[in-house]
Amino acid sequence: MTLQTTLSSAAIPFAVPTSRWDDVQAAQKSPEELLLYRSNLLGSDLTVTNFGGGNTSAKIVETDPLTGDSVEVLWVKGSGGDIGSMKLDGFATLYQDKLLGLERHYAGPDDDDKMVGYLPHCTFNLNGRAASIDTPLHSLLPFAHVDHVHPDAIIALAASSGGEEATKAIWGGRIGWLGWKRPGYTLGVQLRDYVAAHPGVEGVMLAGHGIICWADTAKDCYEHTVELIADAAAYLNAKLAERPAFGGQVVAPNPDRAAIAADLMPRLRGLMTGARRKLGHYSDDVEALEFTGSKEFERLAGIGTSCPDHFLRTKIAPLTLDPAKLTDDAYLAEKLIAYRALYAAYYERCKRGNSPAMRDSNPVVVLVPGVGRITFATDKTTARLAGEFYGNAINVMRGAEAIGDYIGLDEQEAFDIEYWLLEEAKLQRMPAPKPLVGRIALVTGGAGGIGAATAARLLRDGACVLLADRDGGAVEEVRAGFAQQFGKDVVRTATCDVTDEVQVQAAFDTCAREFGGLDILVANAGIASSAPIEETTVALWRKNYDVLAEGYFLTARSAFPLMKRMKEQGGAAIVFIGSKNAVAAATNASAYASAKAAANHLGRCLALEGAPSGIRVNIVNPDAVIKGSRIWDGDWRKERAGAYGIDSGTELEEHYRARSMLKRDVLPEDIAEAAYFLASDMSAKSTGNMINVDAGNAQAFTR
Repeated sequence: MTLQTTLSSAAIPFAVPTSRWDDVQAAQKSPEELLLYRSNLLGSDLTVTNFGGGNTSAKIVETDPLTGDSVEVLWVKGSGGDIGSMKLDGFATLYQDKLLGLERHYAGPDDDDKMVGYLPHCTFNLNGRAASIDTPLHSLLPFAHVDHVHPDAIIALAASSGGEEATKAIWGGRIGWLGWKRPGYTLGVQLRDYVAAHPGVEGVMLAGHGIICWADTAKDCYEHTVELIADAAAYLNAKLAERPAFGGQVVAPNPDRAAIAADLMPRLRGLMTGARRKLGHYSDDVEALEFTGSKEFERLAGIGTSCPDHFLRTKIAPLTLDPAKLTDDAYLAEKLIAYRALYAAYYERCKRGNSPAMRDSNPVVVLVPGVGRITFATDKTTARLAGEFYGNAINVMRGAEAIGDYIGLDEQEAFDIEYWLLEEAKLQRMPAPKPLVGRIALVTGGAGGIGAATAARLLRDGACVLLADRDGGAVEEVRAGFAQQFGKDVVRTATCDVTDEVQVQAAFDTCAREFGGLDILVANAGIASSAPIEETTVALWRKNYDVLAEGYFLTARSAFPLMKRMKEQGGAAIVFIGSKNAVAAATNASAYASAKAAANHLGRCLALEGAPSGIRVNIVNPDAVIKGSRIWDGDWRKERAGAYGIDSGTELEEHYRARSMLKRDVLPEDIAEAAYFLASDMSAKSTGNMINVDAGNAQAFTR
C-alpha cells in the first residue's frame, strides 16, 4: 500500500472519569452490598475498566456458620464475570486466615499453578463461586478494600517504555512500579513485599497489566481508583496534544466502507476453515479508523497487544489487509494461509512439553485501512468483545507512543497465557455449544406469526437471526422481545418489502455486515387473497405473484452468493414457507394458490441449482395457521369463511380442525419446528423436499 501525504494530526483524547458515588444510595447498604455497589460503579464505566476486566475485594467480618466465631472473610470477584453487571453471587468468599496460611505451601514462582489448586480449600460458607487467579493480589495485601483495574489510560502507562518515568512524574512516590509478572501467587507475594518495603505507597502500577490500589472504606477506595485513572488520562492527553497520533493519518476513511465490509466479511468467513463456523463483527469507530489510517499502523499492529485481558480476546496479532485488493479472493486466501502458517510457527516456537494441542489458527482481528476493524469468533458476543478489546488496545498504543515506545506482550509470556493449563481445563469444562451456534439466518416476514416463531426456534438453538419485514415498527417490537430473551447481540432487523429489489439486497447486505454472511434463509413473507376467477383483478393477481413468487425469487437470488461462500464449511440451507394450496387446488383462491405453486417449483429448481455449492432448498407447506398469523387478521379470514359458507368469527377454526385427518389445530410453532429441521444438520442429506404441516390432508399428499 502506498502511503499518502499526512491528512490529519488530531489525536483522540482519553476520557477523564469522575466519581459517581451516591452517598444516599450507599447509606443503607451492608458491607458486602457496598462492595457490590462499588464494583458495579467501576465496571459500568468503560473509562475505568474493560468488560469482564478488573477485580475488587473487601475484607469483611462474618460469623462462621460452623463455629459461630467471628472471622475475617475475603469477598473478591470470582473467576469470570463482569464487575459492571455482577450480583453478590459473583463474589468468591474465602477465609482470610486460611488464605494467609497458604504461603507454607509456596516454594517459588514454579508453584503458581499449584497454589491455584489450594484456593477451593479456603472457601467460606460453601460458596460455589470459584476464586480467580488474582485472589492472592487481594488476600496478601493488608488493606480492607482493594481495587485492581486496567483501563486504557493506565495500560498506556504500563505498556510504554516511558511508563515508569511517567508514573513518577504524575504521582511522585505515591504510586509504585513493579515489572511484568504473569498474574498468580508470585505476583501477589511480590506486590505484598513491595508495599511493605515502601511505607505510605497508595497503589502500584503493574507493568503490562494495570494498577492496584486500596483504602480503608469502600467509598475512599472507589474514589481513589477513579482519581488515579483521571490523573493518568489528563497527563496523556497533554502529551497527545504535542504530536499527531500514530505518526499522523495517511489513509482517509472510505465513504463506502459499510458496503465494503458487507462484501468482504462473507469472503473472509468462507475462507476461515476449521471445526466451527465463524461469526463476524464490524466496527468503523473513530479509534479503528484513526489507527488503520495512520502512518505507524503496520508497525504497531505487528507488535500485538500488551495487557493479558486484551491478548486473550484478540490473539497474538491481527491480520492486516490492503484495501486495494479486497475483492481478490486469491489475495484473501493467500493472506489467511500466511496468517495460519505464522500462528503455527508461533505455536511451535513457544510450546512446552505439556502444552495443549494448537487451537484455531485463524485470525480474530482483521484491520483494513479506511474501512475499520472486523473481528471473528465462534459466537457473536465473543466477536463483538474481541473488537472492543482491540479498540482498547488501540487506545493503549496511542497513549504509550505519546510517552515512549509501545511494548507488546513478550511472545513466550503470551503463549504461556494463551495455552495455560488452567485456562485449558476451564475451556474443557465449558458445555458443548448449541447446534446452531455459528449459523446466521435471515427470516422474511419476521414480524408475523410463522416468521417470529421460526426465528425464536433458530435463536433458541444458538443461531443469529436477521428479521426482515416491511412493517418496521412491528419487526422492531419482535426484535426487542428477542433481545431480552436471547441477548441483544444475536438479533438484528431490516425493514424490507420483498417485492423491492433494492430493499431485499440491502437486507442481505445488512446481514453480511452485522454477522458475517448467511447460512440459513427462511423465505416466509406472504400475503393471501380470495376471489372467484372472474372477480380476480390483474392487480390482485400481480400482487400475489409479486410477493409469493417474485419475492421468493429475489430473496433466494440475494442469498445464493453469500451461501456459496460456505460450501467448504458444510453448506447452507434455504427453507421456503409454502402452502397446502401449492399442491392442492383451492376454491376461489387461484391467484394465491398458483403463486404458491410457482414458489414451490422455484424451490425445487433451486435445489438442483444449489446442490453443487452445498446449498439445500426445501419447503414447508402449512395449512390453516390461524393463531398468531397477521394474514388471518385481515380480509383473508372473511374471504375463506365465505368460500365455505361459514361464520368467520366462530366457525372457521373449527372447520379447519374438523376437516384435518388428525383433527388438530396447526400453530406457528409447528411450522417453526419443520423449518428448523430443514435448516439444521438433522436434514443435512435432504434437498428438494416438501414437508406438509397441515394436521393431515389427503388432497395435499405429495406424489
